[in-house]
Amino acid sequence: MRVLVLYAHPVETSFAASLHHRVVEGLTHAGHDIDDCDLYAEGFDPLLSRQERLGYHDIPDNRRTVASHVDRLLAAEALVIVAPVWNFGHPAILKGYFDRVFLPGVSFKMRGGEVVPALTHIRKLSVVTTYGGSRFRVLLVGDPPRKLAGRVLRALIRPGAAFRYHALYNMNRADAPSRHRFLDRVGRAMETF
Repeated sequence: MRVLVLYAHPVETSFAASLHHRVVEGLTHAGHDIDDCDLYAEGFDPLLSRQERLGYHDIPDNRRTVASHVDRLLAAEALVIVAPVWNFGHPAILKGYFDRVFLPGVSFKMRGGEVVPALTHIRKLSVVTTYGGSRFRVLLVGDPPRKLAGRVLRALIRPGAAFRYHALYNMNRADAPSRHRFLDRVGRAMETF
């Protein structure tokens, strides 16, 4: 299966980098064809320009400035997102990716004023993430990243597609053994993806 891995973290020595490595390693071990998109390393520009916003609904011209990323998304059969949660949201570069690449005519179509999913070729979605706070604290604010993945992204892909959300909560207090267990759990999940 062709898997697009979206990775968003600026520090190559971070725990997120270890998770990213483990994800790619596990998927490769399972025999998948990996398109590894490291948004920071590739210098992805997350800023939606004035012109892009004005032409947002002009299909297919709306994809001109991000054509290579659109092509990669459209070629994927599965999507794995590896990114931390900062301030109860994704890193800005990942949010910018969604704003600039998940366009009308790419991730959804408008029919009679209704949004219709357009990424139905994506059969699996998985998110690997860390939260600085506890699960309880995250629940108090509604866990926006989980809702984005479980409600919004799932609504844009194939109905009934497999979905997994792997989260390590309390990262600020996580000791080495708990981080290692999470890495192992993520690695096993990717080997059976």
